[in-house]
Amino acid sequence: MQDNQIKSLLERTRRIALVGASAKPHRASYQVMSFLLESGYEVIPVNPALAGQEVLGQPVVATLADIAEPVDLVDIFRNSVEAGYVVDEAIEAGAPAVWLQLGVINEAAAERAEAAGLAVVMDRCPAIEIPRLGVNAAA
Repeated sequence: MQDNQIKSLLERTRRIALVGASAKPHRASYQVMSFLLESGYEVIPVNPALAGQEVLGQPVVATLADIAEPVDLVDIFRNSVEAGYVVDEAIEAGAPAVWLQLGVINEAAAERAEAAGLAVVMDRCPAIEIPRLGVNAAA
């Protein structure tokens, strides 16, 4: 995906499901979630082990299917193999886009998502791309 497409995706995104959310401040998923919240996004943490608890003041759900309202983007903090299952859940949930974090590469899952009409960003981090591309999420 080209820079202008990533910027456009981030600018039209309001609600993000963050799969693999962690309550541990030293974890990348926690730090990125904090950045996204501070940047003006609504973030719904997804982690079956933490369901019913809160991360950064946001209630945690177990699965994408547990999110009542539509999301604009599914941000995936899982290993490359597990990310494939999450991509399939995102397709089933009707999410318009998936974002596989730095180091998370699953070409087959990306192809399935693109074939289903989803935008796919892979092996990148929104906390890096937002300032690099000058995205204003609050706009």
